[in-house]
Amino acid sequence: MTRKIILALAALSFPLMTLAAPAPWYLWQSKIDGKLACSQFSLGPGWTQFSSQPYKDAGCTKPGRPG
Repeated sequence: MTRKIILALAALSFPLMTLAAPAPWYLWQSKIDGKLACSQFSLGPGWTQFSSQPYKDAGCTKPGRPG
């Protein structure tokens, strides 16, 4: 019985995994020297988000959300 429940839960969760997309990339600007960096998350307290425009790639050259 437990095995059937586990298999059913696994089967139901599989379609959700196929909908997952990578996180978007954003440009971040250093508060110290103004240099720009591309990252999916904040680089720390010394950085501010340069723009709210998401990018599809790690070089922040292709605008848009990945997926």
